[in-house]
Amino acid sequence: MPQKPKSHTDLTRRELLGGAGALALSGIASGANAGGLGTSPATALKPAGKSKQPNVLFIISDDLNMHLNCYGHSSVHSPNIDRLASMGLRFDRAYCQYPVCGPSRSSFLTGLRPDTVQVVDGETYFRDKCPNVVSLPQHFKLNGYFTARVIKVFHDARSTPDDPKAWDVAIEPYRTKLGSEGRRQNYTPNIKGLALPPSVEAEGGDEDQVDGLGAVQAIHLLENRPDKPFFLAVGFRMPHIPWIAPKRYFDMYDPARVELPEVRQDAWDHIPRAAIGISTFNYGMDDKTRREALCAYYAAVSFMDAQVGKLLDALKRLHILDNTIIVFLSDNGWHVGEHGMWHKFTLFEESARVPLIVCAPGMKSKGKACEGLVEFVDIFPTLTDLCGLKPPDGLEGISMRPLLENPARPWKTAAFTQQARNPIMGRSIRTERWRYTEWDEGRDGVELYDEQADPHEFANLANDPEYAGRMGELQGMLRAGWRSALPKK
Repeated sequence: MPQKPKSHTDLTRRELLGGAGALALSGIASGANAGGLGTSPATALKPAGKSKQPNVLFIISDDLNMHLNCYGHSSVHSPNIDRLASMGLRFDRAYCQYPVCGPSRSSFLTGLRPDTVQVVDGETYFRDKCPNVVSLPQHFKLNGYFTARVIKVFHDARSTPDDPKAWDVAIEPYRTKLGSEGRRQNYTPNIKGLALPPSVEAEGGDEDQVDGLGAVQAIHLLENRPDKPFFLAVGFRMPHIPWIAPKRYFDMYDPARVELPEVRQDAWDHIPRAAIGISTFNYGMDDKTRREALCAYYAAVSFMDAQVGKLLDALKRLHILDNTIIVFLSDNGWHVGEHGMWHKFTLFEESARVPLIVCAPGMKSKGKACEGLVEFVDIFPTLTDLCGLKPPDGLEGISMRPLLENPARPWKTAAFTQQARNPIMGRSIRTERWRYTEWDEGRDGVELYDEQADPHEFANLANDPEYAGRMGELQGMLRAGWRSALPKK
């Protein structure tokens, strides 16, 4: 039987588990706080007339790309994420530092770049490399916040140690038997190794699924929260493969009507071999199968979106919406056929660019979009800034708070993303107009894309003499590193 948390005795196991199915609850004793409450924010972003520190609801989706209605994909049913975008600031050029779950989460949850936190694969535990680093939720816990995790926040809590230092409560729901039963479809039966597992149009309802159960438990936590500010992280598993959702979400999409991304059959002929993230072009799927797979991905997105809506409704019902900062993001992007690829693991735009929405009480940019280049390492300093907490030393991002006040202001000149292809490393920068990528410092290939003229990155210009000067400039920016891209004061 897990030890009951010492710092929130009003949260009983029965309250947390009531009516939501079989869960694994890990109540982690908080012990003594290492520091007192931080000072309250003093600017316009602080809710008028309120002195209580803001709460934080931190929502992570897994492998979600930019295919959301609020990002211009009108065929995708995402009304709740769209609602959140209307409440906050939508970042249109946000980039993860590593397009794989474990390294990406280790980076943005510590505020450190992948090379610094030394996590560049899905097996490494960040505390084995940096045992004394203060993680984002741990920092809030040390500053007097009640911290709770529901489902996956750090890399998969079922197979890795998560971060026991971070949480007062950790909840890990499990899908019911009914949630796994239903029509299955296998899209890549002839591909061995990394491919697309079968999707399931499940017979059960939302609460037979991990994400549906997680939403219920997150709401239980909100309803039974201690009398202190909270940092609640909810990590939805969808639309990570396998795509499993109640049948009604699959019914929202007709394979004959979805639009496949444009792809050129010679897409792999003009890029380095290291740039390719899968073994077989489109996994050998014909157009019909690709459409069916895309519909399954969208069904998973819409199911996850419905759970986001439940959280937003709960904040409003409990009268805490006006004093809660909400962050919504995905850990990395995901290809759905662009460049003939399905999965992540690349340094193309579809893998590195990610949805990011920030909603803060009193913000001036409600319902607007920001075109400035931001990076996921900026999330940690942004949240400490908004909550009036002194950030830990050594963070490798900067607060995005000025963009919440003025989304059009000048900002970073480049965002940095990297991806290993054992034994080499690929590194890429995205500027306002260009993407430049080197594999093994150029020894295994170079890529250059004009994002203004070629937003789908069809034409690799790296070998065109006309762009030699541009190549040299961008190489210099990449080698100079992230500090050289910071906005001028």
